[in-house]
Amino acid sequence: MAARRGPAARTAPAAVTATPSAQAPAPAGTTTARRGARADARRNYERLVAAATEAFREHGTEASLDGIAQRANVGNATLYRHFPTREALIEAVVRERFEQLAANEPDPASTDPAEALGIWLREFVAYTQSFQVLPGSVLASLREPTGPLQNSCSIIQAAATRLLTEAQRTGAVRSDVNAIDLLIQATGIAWATDRGPADPNRVERLLTLLMDGLRQR
Repeated sequence: MAARRGPAARTAPAAVTATPSAQAPAPAGTTTARRGARADARRNYERLVAAATEAFREHGTEASLDGIAQRANVGNATLYRHFPTREALIEAVVRERFEQLAANEPDPASTDPAEALGIWLREFVAYTQSFQVLPGSVLASLREPTGPLQNSCSIIQAAATRLLTEAQRTGAVRSDVNAIDLLIQATGIAWATDRGPADPNRVERLLTLLMDGLRQR
């Protein structure tokens, strides 16, 4: 009897093994739920960047991170999940604006190349000056490739290079200047005018001096 039952006993597990078609289907709505989670994460990211932009304008880049999370209406854990350090948050805020500046650079083909460069530099200085302490961070990243705003500064450096190269190609600007030289000088203007006595014309005067010094003699 034991011998006759043996084969049947050995084959019994095969009879209950699940086939692919018999496996339980994925819960309905799983893909949609994941997409929803990604959309929520993206919204939280955008809220945090917008809140940080406002806070940095009002209080400088040392603004309270807890206050930024409250302003964005998210928890602290959400803030640190997206931005584990203050530098990461500053980088995100600055990169967004620098990308806009790079995308909106004047067209040298339709404007005098030196004038196009001057217009763009004014926008760069105005933005950099708008956050306390930011000019110092930009200067550090321009001088050292491993600075806190390395990625953002590489974006702005590429835009400055395009405008400067075109102005040099036409002979409007001296050839012994590079984009880093130019951005360091412009950032220095933003840093200096952020700390001196109030003078609404000082930035324009200093930028005019900078552009005069760049012109080919």
